[in-house]
This record gives sequence, structure tokens and C-alpha cells, in this order.
Amino acid sequence: MTRPARTFYGLRHGATDWNREGRFQGRTDNPLNDDGLRQAREAAHVLRGIGISRIVASPLVRAARTAEIIADVIAVPLAIDASIIEFDFGSFEGLPVRDLMIKHGVKSATGLVSILPADGESWDAMAERSLACVSGWLARHPGDNLLFVCHDAVMQAMANALCGSYFKNSHGTPFRYLHEDAQWRIEQVVT
Repeated sequence: MTRPARTFYGLRHGATDWNREGRFQGRTDNPLNDDGLRQAREAAHVLRGIGISRIVASPLVRAARTAEIIADVIAVPLAIDASIIEFDFGSFEGLPVRDLMIKHGVKSATGLVSILPADGESWDAMAERSLACVSGWLARHPGDNLLFVCHDAVMQAMANALCGSYFKNSHGTPFRYLHEDAQWRIEQVVT
């Protein structure tokens, strides 16, 4: 599996109505709601002082709009890359997450990986495409601090591949994927 060679930043898009309703959102292109717009503005404030020099975003409107708001505030270029688009949940798309957890006896959101439908994307394939995307951008911009504005499943798959674990990921909260002493860890960016 492709692995990035250095530290980068990740941010889950601002919230949508489907997030509020607890639905699998996947590739459905839902816009940010009022909370999501506020979260994007707050993220921009947090990111203003850490030296982000370029933003790469998923093409889905909830991520692209979050990235546009941040890029406007911190005055950096923005690129769209489909390689960090959200996971394809297949037949789970649009269904309530909680209902499927109960139906399948899954106790936590991370346990959902074990019951993903065959008509969706492979978790490993999504991790590979996402990490290849990040690695490519980092290689093409070696002196830049890059922020990837994408989706929870993408960020979780990368975290699991790099660190061997998942993390609590809130909408509009920036995280640093820190590569130090040949080890990876994920830490929330705070002002």
C-alpha cells in the first residue's frame, strides 16, 4: 500500500442534513447545511495560523464548499481531486446508520467495516486510492503544508492504514497526520 512520506493535514467536510439524520451519505452529493457552513468558517479560523499552503478537496459539494470557504479565508490555492471522494457504500447509501448497526449487531461505527455490502467499494481499495492521492500531492509539492478536505470514511481508512486505529472525527475539525521518527499519529489541530 502506498504511504505518504511526510506529515499532512486532513479535515472532514462540514455537516449536511443527512449527517444530522445519521444516514450513510457516500457519493450522494448533498450540500452543507447551516451548521456545516459555520463549521467551515470555524475551521478556517483554526487553520489560519498553521501555514497551510494548498488545499486539495473531494469533488462532492459538501467537501468542495468547505474547502472553498477555508481557501478564501486563508488565501491559498484550491484543487479538486476525485481520488479522495467519499466511500461508495453501495446498497447502504441513504440508509440510517443506527438501523444497520442494530440489524447486524454492530456496537460501534468502526465495526461497520465488517458488514459493508458487496455492491459498494472495497475498504482497502478506498484506503489505497486515498493514500496514493495524498502521496502524489505531497511528492509534487515538497515544500508545502497540504490540507485534504474530504470525508470521514476516507480519513478513517487512511488513519487505520497508517496508525492501525481509528479516531473520533468531527465535522470541520482539522487533524494533523503526523509522521515523526518513522511513526504515524493523528492529532487534532487547536489554536
